[in-house]
Amino acid sequence: MTTHVLGDTGVLTGRSLRHILRSPDTIITTAVTPVALMLLFVFVLGGAITTGYDGSYVDYMLPGILLITIASGVAYTSYRLFLDLQGGIFERFQSMPIARSSVLWAHVLTSLAANLVSVVIVTGVALILGFRSGASVGAWLAVAGILILFTLALTWIAVIAGLSAKSIDGASGFSYPLIFLPFISSAFVPTDSMPGPVAWFAENQPVTSIVDTIRALFAQQPVGTDIWVALAWLVGILVVAYLAAVALYRRKLS
Repeated sequence: MTTHVLGDTGVLTGRSLRHILRSPDTIITTAVTPVALMLLFVFVLGGAITTGYDGSYVDYMLPGILLITIASGVAYTSYRLFLDLQGGIFERFQSMPIARSSVLWAHVLTSLAANLVSVVIVTGVALILGFRSGASVGAWLAVAGILILFTLALTWIAVIAGLSAKSIDGASGFSYPLIFLPFISSAFVPTDSMPGPVAWFAENQPVTSIVDTIRALFAQQPVGTDIWVALAWLVGILVVAYLAAVALYRRKLS
């Protein structure tokens, strides 16, 4: 049974990846906004921002930019899932001897692959702008693991949006709050520079702990308890979103 599910997922993932390869502008478009934000903050606003951080401002802001990159990219998963639903492809798959879960996992794995490529592109631009890190291989792997968890968590939220949307705009519009969330966190400025209620929200929302963990890993600094808070948020969101998406998918097929 497991082999059957893996095989079906592999075939359907290949189908989704071919769609991406035929329209690489999807990945390019996803990377454009984060790159534009980096240019804006580094060359226009960065000189007026005091962070108390030892490194350059691009070093400080890159973790938040990477999260915005992923938040932008998962919208395409919701969009493609909505189109599959409207095109009747799910009904055709249902009539075939394939594992039902493989349909959703194909979209999720495609999102993971596409977003990782976008993250690599944005990181490459950051290096051109002056980003530097002496992090060890282990630290880079830890950053990659956190970004993968973040992508999976947001992608399953995108699956929920794609399955429940009534229009194309609704399918992709869910991502706007996710893109905006890093701006009310420690991604661009320290939270202690914000007004009281805003600072409280920024300090206690998931993005801040994730950003602080990635920043500490890049800077070879102790991560403290931030990494455990970040992992708790990511795993919790992932589990809840996965269960909700699967339940909604089953109702759609019933």
